Amino acid sequence: MKFPIHSRTAWGLLILAGLVAVGLLYRTATPSVQTYRLETIESGEIRQSVSANGTLNPVSLISVGTQVSGTVRKIHVDFNSKVEKGQLLLELDDAMLAAQQRQSNANVLSAAASLELATANEVRMRDLFSQEFVSRQELDTAVQAKKTAAAQLQAARATADKDKANLSYSLIRSPVSGIVVDRSVDVGQTVAASLQTPTLFKIAQDLSKMQIDANFAEADIGNIRVGQTAQFNVDAFPDRGFQGIVRQIRLNPTTTQNVVTYDVVIDVNNPGQVLLPGMTAYVSIVVAERSEILLLPNAALRFKPTTSAEKSAPRTYGGKEPQNGKNTGFPGRVFVLREGKPQAVSVTLGITDNRHTELIDSPLKPGDQVIVGEAMENNSGTSSPMRMRMF
Repeated sequence: MKFPIHSRTAWGLLILAGLVAVGLLYRTATPSVQTYRLETIESGEIRQSVSANGTLNPVSLISVGTQVSGTVRKIHVDFNSKVEKGQLLLELDDAMLAAQQRQSNANVLSAAASLELATANEVRMRDLFSQEFVSRQELDTAVQAKKTAAAQLQAARATADKDKANLSYSLIRSPVSGIVVDRSVDVGQTVAASLQTPTLFKIAQDLSKMQIDANFAEADIGNIRVGQTAQFNVDAFPDRGFQGIVRQIRLNPTTTQNVVTYDVVIDVNNPGQVLLPGMTAYVSIVVAERSEILLLPNAALRFKPTTSAEKSAPRTYGGKEPQNGKNTGFPGRVFVLREGKPQAVSVTLGITDNRHTELIDSPLKPGDQVIVGEAMENNSGTSSPMRMRMF
């Protein structure tokens, strides 16, 4: 029996539709298998550290100023100049100061002459009084004039000493031996010392010993102790590590946008003077370390199952209880595979280095695997596209 051509075409389309429906039904009915990423628990050592940024500064930085006003006449040193204690750094124009000193010296001579005259008058008055040619009042007046002249001479000498000192202050000398790290004036510039002492130079007393002022957050400051070793790097030497010792934890907090930090001072030896003032130091201080312990990947602590059955897994903590009032750790939970399904395991955790965490108490042992993540895969593997031959 023969069918018309259009009937055969209809039958072919019907068969094609059926095959497509069967394929869709098969793909829908195929269950997905949930697979997990695992990592192995290992034994080893761990170091917990706290980090902060800081600035390298000289241990002793002296600001050199001036006590008198004037115009800069000559500068004898510049940036990076090595100076000795008492060395001349700068000269101010001393014309006005020298004139003032000469005037003071003249006042001293005038006061001395007045004293000589008053002394001679007193002597004459005493002779005349003894001969009863002058009254007692006239003698007392002569004595008082001599005393006044003597006081005026002392005042004139004090003024002369002050003007002499001011003249010497026009020569700015280094108070310490060190290196000039900053110069704030140029020749011809006028400096005024009327309100406050202007800073002319900054001298680092010894660059072979420096310090880092690092700002640590209040959450980390409780673990830092004087005498701890600090490791740090600087941008100038990215492949080189440096070391220092915590010298001081300053009690004066700094609050910036509600964030409280404390200044931790770290002593640094700089024998080659490769570290320069103002460099940014990236500081890390080891506050705790353990050896021969179990290391748990931190990713295992972040893993949480997705299905409700896995979320309802038992949560019986096996951690240690506090002993003698001291907390020996804090509880946590990880998941392991049991018969292809996640099972919760309670653990007690210790210190962390942000990659691994110390396992203080746990039924887990080295070589056990914990779940750190999950991945969805189809049980049929990589499927190939369906191919059909048209009739």
